[in-house]
Amino acid sequence: MQFEMVFTLWLCPLLLSSAFVWALAPPPPYQGCDFSQGKWVIDEPSSHPLYDASRDCPFIGQGFDCLRNGRPDNEYLNYRWKPSGCDLPRFDGKKFLERNTGKKIMFVGDSISNNMWQSLTCLLHIAVPNSTYISTTQTQQLLVFSFPEYKASIMWLKNGFLVDLVIDKEKGRILKLDTISSGDQWKGVDVLIFNSYHWWTHTGHSQAWDYFQIGTELIKDMDHMEAFKTGLTTWAKWVDSNIDPSKTRVLFQGIAASHVDKKGCLRQTKPEEGAMAAYPGVDIVKTVISNMANPVELLDITVLTQLRRDGHPSIYTGRGTSFDDCSHWCLAGVPDAWNEILYAVLLGN
Repeated sequence: MQFEMVFTLWLCPLLLSSAFVWALAPPPPYQGCDFSQGKWVIDEPSSHPLYDASRDCPFIGQGFDCLRNGRPDNEYLNYRWKPSGCDLPRFDGKKFLERNTGKKIMFVGDSISNNMWQSLTCLLHIAVPNSTYISTTQTQQLLVFSFPEYKASIMWLKNGFLVDLVIDKEKGRILKLDTISSGDQWKGVDVLIFNSYHWWTHTGHSQAWDYFQIGTELIKDMDHMEAFKTGLTTWAKWVDSNIDPSKTRVLFQGIAASHVDKKGCLRQTKPEEGAMAAYPGVDIVKTVISNMANPVELLDITVLTQLRRDGHPSIYTGRGTSFDDCSHWCLAGVPDAWNEILYAVLLGN
C-alpha cells in the first residue's frame, strides 16, 4: 500500500505536465531531511555572510545590525548550518519571489519573529536589488514589506502570546489563555508563520500580565510552561477551526534558544559543539502541533540556536553597554539559516 501511494504521487506531475523530463527528475536532495539536527560549519567556498546589513539593507533595525553598532569580531558571520543528513539549498530570493508572486506571507509573533522577518526581507531585496520595494507601517502592530513587481507582500504582525491580553481598569493586565479575538487578521493570507514563546518565560517586572484567566476564573499565578501549553492549545484549535489548509499553508517558527544565563553571550565568538540539553517548551510545541487536525509544519530551530551563543547582539545593540541582549540575533547571522530552512520547506514541496 505504501509503495502504491508513493508511486501514484510520483506519477502525478507526469499526468499533469507535458514536461516529461521534469516529471522523472529525482526529488531535491534535501526533501525529507531533518533540518533540526546538525552543526555549524565554516562556509567554503564562502558565501556567508549572505549580505552586509548596513550596505545592502538600510531598513534593518538598529538593534540587529551588530557590526554597525561596533561589534569588533566578524567570524560569527562565516558559518552556515549543515544538517546531519543533507545540505540546505542556497537561498535564491528571485526564485522565492517568483514562486510567491501575488501572494501574502505573514509572520505572527514576538520580536524573535520580527528578527526572522527582517532577515527574509533583506535576503529578498538583495536578490532583486533593482526591483522596487515598499516598506510601510500599517498599524502599530503590522509592518508590511512589499515587492510591487511580484505583487508579493511579506508581513510581520506583532503578537507575542497569540491569545488575548486585555486591560481591565480594576484588575490590570489579564492574559486570557482560552480566547483569541484578533484572529481575523490572520485570514486571507497564503502563508502563515507563527511564533510564541519568549514572552511566556518572563517573570517579575518584565512579565506583561498581572493575571491569567481561563473561562471566568482569574489566576494570579501558575506555572508559565503550563500557561504556555494552554495558550498554544487555544491557538491550535483556532487554526483547525478557521484556516483552510488548501488555501493557506501554516508553519510554526519554533523556539529560538536564548542565552540569558551565568555564561551569557558577551565576547563569545564561535559556535558551540556537541549534544544540547532538552530546551523548555519544545516538547509542548511538538505535542500541540502533533495533535492538530490541520497540517502545521514546525521549523525546529532550537538546537541550531542553542549552539550559537556567539550569534547574539550582546552589548552591540546601539543602546549602550549596560544593555546586554542574549535573546535576539545579529543580522546578518543565525536567522538567515532559519530562512534557508523556510526556503527549503516552502519550495521543496
